[in-house]
Amino acid sequence: MLGFSSSVCSLCQFWQVILFPIVEPDSGHTKLLLSRDGLDAIERITTPIAAVAVIGPYRSGKSFLLNQLLSLSCDEGFGVGHMRDTKTKGIWVWGDPLELVIDGVKTSVIYLDTEGFESIGKSNVYDDRIFALATVLSSVLIYNLPETVREADISRLSFAVELAEEFYGRVKGQDVAFEPAKLLWLIQRDFLQGKSVQEMVTDALQEVPNPNDDKNIDQVNQIRKSLAAMGDNSTAFSLPQPHLQRTKLCDMKDGDLDPSYVRKKEQLKGLVTSIIRPKVVQRKMLNGKEFVSFLEQILDALNKGEIPSTGSLVEVFNKGVIDHCLKLYNQQMERLKLPLEVVQLEEAHNEAQRETLTAFDKQHFGRNHAKQSASKLEEEMQKVYNNFILANEYRSSKLCENLYTGCEDKMDQLQVLRLPTLAKFNAGLLQCNQSFKVGCVGPSKTIYEQKMSKMLGKSRSLFIKEYNQRLFNWLVTFSLVMVVLGRFVVKFILLEVAAWILFIFLETYTRMFWSSESLYYNPGWHFIVTTWETIVYNPILDLDSRSCHFASLLALLWRKQHGSNSLLPMYNSRHSGPNRPRSE
Repeated sequence: MLGFSSSVCSLCQFWQVILFPIVEPDSGHTKLLLSRDGLDAIERITTPIAAVAVIGPYRSGKSFLLNQLLSLSCDEGFGVGHMRDTKTKGIWVWGDPLELVIDGVKTSVIYLDTEGFESIGKSNVYDDRIFALATVLSSVLIYNLPETVREADISRLSFAVELAEEFYGRVKGQDVAFEPAKLLWLIQRDFLQGKSVQEMVTDALQEVPNPNDDKNIDQVNQIRKSLAAMGDNSTAFSLPQPHLQRTKLCDMKDGDLDPSYVRKKEQLKGLVTSIIRPKVVQRKMLNGKEFVSFLEQILDALNKGEIPSTGSLVEVFNKGVIDHCLKLYNQQMERLKLPLEVVQLEEAHNEAQRETLTAFDKQHFGRNHAKQSASKLEEEMQKVYNNFILANEYRSSKLCENLYTGCEDKMDQLQVLRLPTLAKFNAGLLQCNQSFKVGCVGPSKTIYEQKMSKMLGKSRSLFIKEYNQRLFNWLVTFSLVMVVLGRFVVKFILLEVAAWILFIFLETYTRMFWSSESLYYNPGWHFIVTTWETIVYNPILDLDSRSCHFASLLALLWRKQHGSNSLLPMYNSRHSGPNRPRSE
């Protein structure tokens, strides 16, 4: 006898080990907390998972029903209480999954027992969270109701209805992004005469007359419409009471129970098995680790809001989709080579946004509340776009600033040409302006174009203002240099004579008849300027360049070494030299 008791105790300990909480209430019994023991057990499941959850009022026989579905006694399976307070706290899982082959897929079926509604010492929000969590997690949701369907039972289904509207059957005949649980109305009653449970549920879901347009009645009727529209996603089943002495049910075997209950119980097992499907999220069947991750997402969403809402769950489920689509938008925008014109950047943004929203429409969860997620995605894209606008402005500013600075340096160099030439200055100004117009792009172009125009205009005005005076001074110096070169270096008499004529014209004739300012308006001066510009800077020759200076120096050296082979009159004629006879 002692040995038998030890074996029973060992067996009890074994079954207790595989019964775990996965969600427990916090100290205030308002929010739900994860329990690692149960989650670790689920994570070890490598095959697709299907969950069967039982919900309903406290003390309605949910735990006993689960034990019956699992063919377990009260000592082996879920704890059954006979006191006035609820026995199950939070959500518990039977850690030994039932292995089934569903549509050719090996599936692990787990059973979830939930804390009953309307028990003492907890808020309605807590009950809503339990209901919401069970609705989203399960593949089959058994709504266990005693005797009949009450108005409160229908109202509590509002969350499940919203989920069905949001997630279920997006396109008929295609895989759905998220499929809520199959709803099984399980009504336990002592009488079997009269209406069937299906008729009872159908009548309960009939719209309530609302001649005064009462908002509360209208809301209840909206729930009724949605539940009626769920069609084959909802099933009704009746189950008689197993025995009159309900407090002794755990001590009874099947032979002690009502035969009609035993028969209906087996039918219920078959019905549940026939409607079980693996949990699918975003077209993917979840294994243990993915199921736990899914649970964590749901719980986080439910605990954040004071009242669970479908909208909050949709946002959580769509967060991954939003992140993926936002990454897609980023990748398309990062292909752009900034800076760009404002119109080009806007067109690229609109194209990337259109493709991103198209991808979101194909992947997102939900229908109505998904609009909030789409708005969230658009807001995030706008933030990214604003950053690209700032980056485009910065790069445009840097590019145009560099071009502007380069042109400014170029203008400074042209201001101090060794040989003042307006043609070379204008050519440099034109080249600088064209390179700026081609190279400067983006939103900063207009501002820098205005700065460029002012700078070039100022530089040209300054150059012209000093040009005549510099040219006059340079020509005076040039004429003297040419006199020296013509007489002593090149020994070219015509060069010397021309240089003297130029010098006399500039220094003597102009002082006698014109001021230096009035000279600049004289046709003779214009002729000198035109000739100067033609000689100093033309498409063939640029006398101001270093290479030209170097070539001139080589020519002088060559002329000095090779003597007078020129046909032009030179000083080194036969009358020249040290033996030339003096004139009296």
